[in-house]
Amino acid sequence: MALIRIANDNLVVVMEGLDKLWAFKSRLTIPLANVRGATVDPGIATDFKGIRAPGSHLPGVIIAGTFHHDGDKVFWDVKDASKAIVVELADEEYTRLVLQVDDPRAAVALVENALV
Repeated sequence: MALIRIANDNLVVVMEGLDKLWAFKSRLTIPLANVRGATVDPGIATDFKGIRAPGSHLPGVIIAGTFHHDGDKVFWDVKDASKAIVVELADEEYTRLVLQVDDPRAAVALVENALV
């Protein structure tokens, strides 16, 4: 699972526990100017992820790390798809972040309120 917060005009994403190992990252910091929005999307886990490099994917267990699909680079950290959110980015290493959070609606509201 990922923890998200807003600090100094940045979206900060911190991977918890063993997710750091599976995702090959422990933290991402994205300027809010490059965040386009966030949505709750529990169905995204069924979408084709692309080629993982580096990352981990055990269907039904975990999707974590960097995945390349149709020229896009997407970061995943999801075990429970019912708690998945998607953060859309521009001018960043990743075009999207797909994250499992404790409270998806609150996480999306946090991001959206920071963009206002």
